Amino acid sequence: MLLTIEKLIYGGDGLARLLSPDGRRRAVFLPFVLPGERVEADLTEEKPGFARASVTQLIEPSAERAVAPCPYFARCGGCHYQHIPYERQLEFKARILRETLERIAKIKLDSEIQVHPSPPWHYRNRTRLQVRTDPEFALGYYRFGSNEVIPIRECPISSPLINRAIAKMAECGAWECPQSVEEIELFATADDQTLLAWCFCGRESDREALAAWAERIRGQVAEIAGMTFFSSRRDKESTADLVCLAASGAQHLHYQVLDTGYRVSAGAFFQVNRHLVADLVSTVMADLTGEVALDLYAGVGLFSVALAPRFHHIFAVEASQTSYADLRHNAPANVKAVCERAENYLSQVPTFQRAEGRLTQQRGTTSRAVTRPNGSSGSARKTPEVIVLDPPRSGVGQKMMGSLVRLGAPRLRYVSCDPATLARDLAPLLAAGYRIEQMHLFDLFPETFHIESVTMLAR
Repeated sequence: MLLTIEKLIYGGDGLARLLSPDGRRRAVFLPFVLPGERVEADLTEEKPGFARASVTQLIEPSAERAVAPCPYFARCGGCHYQHIPYERQLEFKARILRETLERIAKIKLDSEIQVHPSPPWHYRNRTRLQVRTDPEFALGYYRFGSNEVIPIRECPISSPLINRAIAKMAECGAWECPQSVEEIELFATADDQTLLAWCFCGRESDREALAAWAERIRGQVAEIAGMTFFSSRRDKESTADLVCLAASGAQHLHYQVLDTGYRVSAGAFFQVNRHLVADLVSTVMADLTGEVALDLYAGVGLFSVALAPRFHHIFAVEASQTSYADLRHNAPANVKAVCERAENYLSQVPTFQRAEGRLTQQRGTTSRAVTRPNGSSGSARKTPEVIVLDPPRSGVGQKMMGSLVRLGAPRLRYVSCDPATLARDLAPLLAAGYRIEQMHLFDLFPETFHIESVTMLAR
C-alpha cells in the first residue's frame, strides 16, 4: 500500500492514514520516516482503531533525510531519529511535547518551550548491553521490535571510553563469559576516564566463577574500576531492590557535576547525558531559596545536594536502597534522607513545624526532627517553599498529585521523561491553581524519540 506521512508522534513513529473498506480513515504508524514522505509499506499489525506498518520502499523521500552514521540503525531498537538532521530533531520534539500536552490534558502553553540541545553523538555516560553466550559470545542490543540480540562493536551515541570497552570485549569474546550473565551495564565518569560495570545474572550463578571472570575483564580493560553482579531482572523471586551476588574492585565511582562530586554506586540511577547534567541542575535550581525544600524521587541526591546551600532544610525521599545509600553519603548536614516510596511518604501529608530552633516533620503519629544550622526560636507551621519531582517514566499518578495539591507548596519543579504522563500529572495541578511559568526541553537523548522536560510551576 502507498502511504503519505503526516507527522511524527511520540514513540518514534510517523503517522499516516489508511482508508478502510467501510470508508473510515484509520491511523497507521510507521518507524524511520519523515513528514511528507510517500512510502510503500506492508502492514505488520492490525488493531480495531489503528495499524502498524513497515516501509518496504521510499517512493518520495524527504529532501531533509540524512544518512545514518550507525551501521546498526533501523536494525537496533535503540535509536529512532538518526535519519533526521539534529536541528530538525529538536523542532520535532518541541512540537510533539506541545501537542501531547494539548491532546491529553488540553494544556496550551502561552510561551515558547526553551530547548537545551546536546552534542548529538557520544553523549551517553551509560549503556546497557545484552549478553548472548550460546552458540557463541555476543554483546549487543535487541533487534528493533524483538528480543533477538544484534552483536555490535560500537555505539555512536555512547561515550568514547564506553565504545573502547565494547570493542575490546567483543574482540576477545569477553574471555569465557559465564553462561548465567544476561546483561552488562557500563557507566563512565564525567571526564570519561573511568568505568564502573555491573551485570545481571541468574540467581543460581557460581559466585566464585563470576568474581574470577570479573578479574579477567578488568585485567584486559584497565579503565574498569570494578564490576558488581546482581540477580537477574527476570528472576520473579527477586526483591524490588538489587540483590548483589558478587563483586570485584570498586562498587561505586565519583561523578563530578559543577563543583560537586557525587558518589554513584553500581545499580544506582543517574542522568545519562554527560554534557547536559550541569545545565539541568542549574535550570531546576534557578531562583530557588527558602526555609524548606522537598525532593521526591531524589536518587543519589543530584538536586538535593544542589538545594542545600539555598535552603535551611531539605527532605530528600528515595525508595531504592542502592540510591538511598549514595544519597546519605552525598547529602550535607541540612539534608534529611528518607528511604521510602514517594507516594507512601505523602500518603499522610507531612507538615513541618518549627519550634525551639528545630524543624520537625510531622506525619500522623510520626515525627522526624532536624536541627536548623543557625538555630531559631518561635513556632510556625512551614510548608515547603518548593518541591522537586523527578519521577520514573510512569509519572506521579492521581493519588500522589492529590497529596501534592493538599501540601500546597508555592513552587514546583517537575522533571519528566515522558510527555504523556507529564500531561496527565499537570492537569490536577493546573486545576488547583498552579500555573506554568516556564517549560524547558532538555535533549538528553539525541537520535531517539525520548523527551526530557522541566516544568516550572507556581501559584
